[in-house]
Amino acid sequence: MPVKTYAAPLAVAALTLTPVTAPLHAQQAQQAQQAVTVALPAPGGPHPVGTVALRLVDRSRRDPLVRSKPYRELMVSLWYPAKAGTQPLAPHMAPLAAADWDRRSAPPMGIAKGAVDWAATRTAARSGAPVERGAGRLPVVLFGSGDGGPRTLGTTLVQDLASRGYLVVTVDHTYEADQVEFPGGRVVRALPLPAKLTPRVIAALLERHARARLADMRFVLDQVTALGQGRAIGGDDMPAGLRGAPDLTRVGALGQSLGGSVAAQLVHDDPRVDAGVNLDGGYVGPVAATGVARPFLQLAAQTHTRDSEPSWKSFWRASTGWKRELRFKGAAHGSFTDLQALLPQIAAALPKAGDGKDGKQGGVPVADFVGTIDPQRSVAAQRAYVGAFFDLHLLGRPTRLFQEPDSRFPEVSRIP
Repeated sequence: MPVKTYAAPLAVAALTLTPVTAPLHAQQAQQAQQAVTVALPAPGGPHPVGTVALRLVDRSRRDPLVRSKPYRELMVSLWYPAKAGTQPLAPHMAPLAAADWDRRSAPPMGIAKGAVDWAATRTAARSGAPVERGAGRLPVVLFGSGDGGPRTLGTTLVQDLASRGYLVVTVDHTYEADQVEFPGGRVVRALPLPAKLTPRVIAALLERHARARLADMRFVLDQVTALGQGRAIGGDDMPAGLRGAPDLTRVGALGQSLGGSVAAQLVHDDPRVDAGVNLDGGYVGPVAATGVARPFLQLAAQTHTRDSEPSWKSFWRASTGWKRELRFKGAAHGSFTDLQALLPQIAAALPKAGDGKDGKQGGVPVADFVGTIDPQRSVAAQRAYVGAFFDLHLLGRPTRLFQEPDSRFPEVSRIP
């Protein structure tokens, strides 16, 4: 049956409403008795990784999306270099959020309810592990997913940055993200979409979400600043060594799709943020015209160009700081999410519904979501370039990766 996907779970390219045909096969439904399990790529840095999930409450403002609520509450996760330990590995998705994803978010991708055991996937991070203080004070990176996407969809890239010595904070934007699981087993779903999603309605909705996200990110950065000053946030039960660990003199912003646009706006608006990365997102709001004056990196899917996306052209022309744009041959919009690693595994494990020549494997339109680029090479290249960018601009570590083509990543080309 035809399914319309509105910027979720992977925030559609160019931030528009895109129709996706994703038939659900009876064979997949039958597979619920033996659900597929999938794995995230292991991080490549020298440090083990720890993580903690926190509920943060901003009582200084009403919720911007549900005005009847007198405060804004968020779920965030902190990812950091940790001491090796025996704490349990953190799940990719919290259990109730995983169940909701299975019921509501997976079927539009052609994955039948129950076909995948989403709750079984584990990250490489140990829950509540002590911070590895030998890593020194930790540069901070704030991460935002695409519109409608939960914070978990960036884990592949985020935990790799943490293993390289960064404190990365991932943020769920309540009432916009498909599902947010709060402590105590409370799941908050995204608000229903308007009945008529015209281009004008979509643009207004994305601008509203972008404004809410920007305020969320600045609040989260305030909280991380307090943590850097030695105060607890989100309760007193903090992993050992986390208080005082953030280095707020070195801060970056990273996001996919709408999250990338908000990262740019954060770089523009907040003097605490030194550099930013946009993973294939069109620009929404003032930053599309103003650009930025600080270091900024754009990673693009194969078909995303300045000619096809007016906001990219205006942003690029207006930006006056260090800037680079890299295009990934064969990549699609979802290639810059965890779906790059997960969908090919799922498609390979589901009953075959064809030879894959039409881009569908096991009934899952893999190419529509993550393109034809080799998944392992795509992940390796994203990690290399994003890591090198933050190493260069937050840590002052020189690199030649942005000066000339690298034979390890032939799919990546620099766009002048």
